Amino acid sequence: MAEWRFTAIDRAGQTIAGRLEAADEAEVLRHLRRQGTIPVQLVPPGRGRGLGGLLALEFGRGDALTRQDVTALLRELATMLGAGQDLDRALRFLVETAANARIRRVASTLREAVRDGSALATAMAAQPRSFSRLTIGLVRAGEAGGTLAPTLERLATLMERERSLAATVQSAMIYPALLLAAATGAIALLLTQVLPQFVPLFEQNGAALPASTRLLITAGDVVAADGPAVLLGLAVLLVVAQVALRRPGPRLAFDRLRLLLPVYGGLAREAMAARLCRTLGTLLQNGVALIPALAIVRDVLGNEAGARGLDQAAVSARGGAGLAGPLEQTRLFPVRMIHLLRLGEETAQLGAMALRAADIHEDRTRIITQRLVSLLTPAITIVMGAVIAGIVSSLLLAMLSLNDLAQQ
Repeated sequence: MAEWRFTAIDRAGQTIAGRLEAADEAEVLRHLRRQGTIPVQLVPPGRGRGLGGLLALEFGRGDALTRQDVTALLRELATMLGAGQDLDRALRFLVETAANARIRRVASTLREAVRDGSALATAMAAQPRSFSRLTIGLVRAGEAGGTLAPTLERLATLMERERSLAATVQSAMIYPALLLAAATGAIALLLTQVLPQFVPLFEQNGAALPASTRLLITAGDVVAADGPAVLLGLAVLLVVAQVALRRPGPRLAFDRLRLLLPVYGGLAREAMAARLCRTLGTLLQNGVALIPALAIVRDVLGNEAGARGLDQAAVSARGGAGLAGPLEQTRLFPVRMIHLLRLGEETAQLGAMALRAADIHEDRTRIITQRLVSLLTPAITIVMGAVIAGIVSSLLLAMLSLNDLAQQ
């Protein structure tokens, strides 16, 4: 008998951790499943302890797979299993055709663990920096139900949709961000390099400068003198904000504020609803019970306020109140999502309706993003043009004052 360490999700949807005396991994899994829990991670006896475990933790960081790597690995593994290959041959194929050394090392580790008798989900759980709780939970459910190949296919599709949605939002915001940076740089250049060239001319002629010109000269002096200090202060403020947002209280307040903003808040709500519905629907369609599924969904929302609201809904759902009603009471999620989830509960098709809701909210996220970019780009251009026109106009007024002075 040896002592195994485990992490699992209980019937209440809470993450639990502990130790069990068992002869092998299969006995640990049987014991946890008899208790009604979903195993997430099993640590074999002796692993992760002492100096060797510490060195592996510190120097093995480069072996973690990116989400794109994991998606490709799952897709290829699903294809091989769907073609009738056994798991060992499928993993050997992944090792031999790996796109880079990092994927090859991870696939080799998975294959060695499986050949030693571990389940695939357990082998993935031993590499938590590469495989998320969602991935491990779905793979374990697929293995238990004998549907590993279609489960991996659905999981890869889920990850690809999430990556596509995030890439759509990020790509759409690149051009407005570059335009804003160019506008800021152009204005700073005019104030600190162009405008000072005219100041000696104004001073030598003793002309009475317009108020707008005097204001610009003062602004240019401030930017030239204090600009580096202001940039440094902003950088320090950004670092402090990032540290503060790691704490639960500030993070909760910040995420709640994001959801309440006029335009961005709507986009954030739609994206959060898409992630919730896509993940929940995929879990339910693969046989994961509602309460454990909600515990996994919480980790993918990306918003602490939404996660707290989901926690409240999970508590109510455990008492038989359903899911849609408690989510509606949080006032954090789109009304359309609530109605579709309620319809899924009434027709006993919550998983299918959640996936349908995910399609709708993903489309709405893309539409809102396109509209936002369509508004931001001309808005930034207009504001930049107005500011530059104001600077040029102030210089022209000052030059006209010099001209009037010379004619007197």
